[in-house]
Amino acid sequence: RRPVIWVSWFNAIEYCNWLSEKEGLSKVYDNKGNLLDKDGRVTTDPSKVVGYRLPTEAEWEYAARGGNLSKDYKYAGSDTVDDVAWYNSNSGGKTQEVGKKVPNELGIYDMSGNVYEWCSDWYGSYSGFAQTNPYNDSGSGRIFRGGGWYCFRNRIRIAYRGFLPPSSSIFDLGFRICRTSF
Repeated sequence: RRPVIWVSWFNAIEYCNWLSEKEGLSKVYDNKGNLLDKDGRVTTDPSKVVGYRLPTEAEWEYAARGGNLSKDYKYAGSDTVDDVAWYNSNSGGKTQEVGKKVPNELGIYDMSGNVYEWCSDWYGSYSGFAQTNPYNDSGSGRIFRGGGWYCFRNRIRIAYRGFLPPSSSIFDLGFRICRTSF
């Protein structure tokens, strides 16, 4: 009932591949962490991926902001952090059961606080031009978003982004999975 923690980016993509294959879907990542299309070819287009995967940073932020129902909140579902997030001031020093706070506009829980969540992309600067679901396939570390139970409220904001080497695992970092809908 509580989110998984102490999981590296590599552990998260292994889970995505395992679940995809268990459900008869194609593997999503190769052993270097590249996205794979339905035919097993490396791709940078998440819309070509069939199985379970980590969301891109853009997908994560879109979902956290409430998608097309967004009310432009600072946190996922509210401007009042205590309504939606577990963080250092209210977590009791540990992760909490998912779904105990208010969901965002899409009905998704815990996108602000409880645990940071790995994204599929590498960390890099944002592009200077508009894009739909960009995927950064090179950079200095893998992106994580969302803030954790140990964080101060400024790191719980939807806009906060961080990165770590993909082999890293820490006490308030987990993951959320998604699938492309066809």
